[in-house]
Amino acid sequence: MSFRFTKFILGFNLILIITLLTINPLETKAQTSKGNYNFLDFQQKPYYFGITLAYNTSKFRVFQSKDFILNDSLRSVESVTGPGFNLGIVTNLKIGNYFDIRFLPTLSFAERNINYARVKNDFPLVRFRKVESVFVEMPFHVRYKSEPYNDFRLFVIAGVKYSFDVASDSRSRQAETLVKVAPTDFAFEVGAGIQFFFPYFIFSPEIKFSNGFNNSLIFDKNLQESNVIEKILSRTFTLSLHFEG
Repeated sequence: MSFRFTKFILGFNLILIITLLTINPLETKAQTSKGNYNFLDFQQKPYYFGITLAYNTSKFRVFQSKDFILNDSLRSVESVTGPGFNLGIVTNLKIGNYFDIRFLPTLSFAERNINYARVKNDFPLVRFRKVESVFVEMPFHVRYKSEPYNDFRLFVIAGVKYSFDVASDSRSRQAETLVKVAPTDFAFEVGAGIQFFFPYFIFSPEIKFSNGFNNSLIFDKNLQESNVIEKILSRTFTLSLHFEG
């Protein structure tokens, strides 16, 4: 089992434990007063705030250029998923009984790698470009919620996200960099989750997929590793825990 996969399992198990510890005691308390729907208190609020904690996995979708076919040294170019985590603030504005507009400014730590496999003197050699990022993210979502039932309801989200990498090295590192990545990104996001209504807050686990739609590659004709790539797009999976109220 690889170290990266082990970190993913440990992160997933940590979030699962936090979820179970949060739900079980409060769920037992809620069941003692059957028929007392906590969501009615929150329905009176036109807006509310909260915090979000999340675990993410990120990678690039790499599109090879025509120069990749013509080169005789590089055998493959591929991206490897890396782990990360998020910490953010939730701002929620109700639009009727079933829709919300949400703004979630977030600080996101992410890691993505691009591996280059080449053959040198008949021996395989793998070099990788490690991209460690600290993103300031600005997601805007529209959320549709189902009818509540026994203090919980399902929801789906869709929206867009702007990201800026405050740790970007695209300008500082030059010749030694295998490929340069732009510090800004735009992505389309979709997801789903569950709201659990408790007396003092709403707990909402959520899964979300982000697909970048602008080319993050900064082309450099002097670098072979850049010439063999036509474009790269970001891909992120996020498991979030929202605490709102």
